[in-house]
Amino acid sequence: NALFLPLLRAARIPVATHVDGLEWKRAKWSGAGRNYYRLAESLAVRWSDALIADAQGIADYYRRAFRAPTVQIAYGAPILDPGAARLDELGLAPGGYHLVVARFEPENNVHTIVEGYRRSGAELPLVVVGSAPYAHEYTASVHAAADGRVRFLGGVWDQDLLDQLYAGAATYLHGHSVGGTNPSLLRAIGAGAPVIALDVDFNREVVRTAGRYFADAPQLAALLDEAEADPDATAARGKAGLQEAARYDWDQVAAQYEELAGRLGALRRRGRRPSGRRARQGDE
Repeated sequence: NALFLPLLRAARIPVATHVDGLEWKRAKWSGAGRNYYRLAESLAVRWSDALIADAQGIADYYRRAFRAPTVQIAYGAPILDPGAARLDELGLAPGGYHLVVARFEPENNVHTIVEGYRRSGAELPLVVVGSAPYAHEYTASVHAAADGRVRFLGGVWDQDLLDQLYAGAATYLHGHSVGGTNPSLLRAIGAGAPVIALDVDFNREVVRTAGRYFADAPQLAALLDEAEADPDATAARGKAGLQEAARYDWDQVAAQYEELAGRLGALRRRGRRPSGRRARQGDE
């Protein structure tokens, strides 16, 4: 929607734009789509009175790419205690499976997760929640990477059941790489699920030392074997992640938005914004 920002600014309406993730880096966009998202970033920088970043990594990107300041406001992490009564509907038991919840896109690294699991000696099954009806080739490659221990559930739209899946997981495997602070990761730590995540700044910012991190399928395989070999230590990391979830409080998020809205509403004079021109290519 960044194309409409000049109109709002011309009408003297203060605007804060939430610059969510780095959409142009997704493999599904190329050519015109990729160029549009890069243009949208530039327009947001040029015509917004404030930019909102949900992660330090996003804030760093806009500082490097545009020399633009941001206001950092993340999301809240729901603290979940949903029970486990419905896991039996799927033939599962608490602590009896590894879990990944993701849209099937290359940047979410579902293929790497499934391959890493297949390389492991894990005895617990891998439960995969998610799909992407437009990504047939990638979806086929994910299924081809699996073995008989992997269960594909497709999309789970029943929130109560999904919450029980998070809370009952022996580990939650997270491969997202470009989206900033991820709501699925917040939901996992809010449910006390031990996290094994792709080693990128966005994920380390959320889980910190409570997580384990992988860069490729062999590393993930080793971490899965470690998790099953010492379930007590794995469960302890889940409890540590739950403590990290307390940093993501919805009341605090609401207060930050209220404070920002008050500041923008009190503007009498519009400050000079960065130009929206990108810095050198290497600074991205």
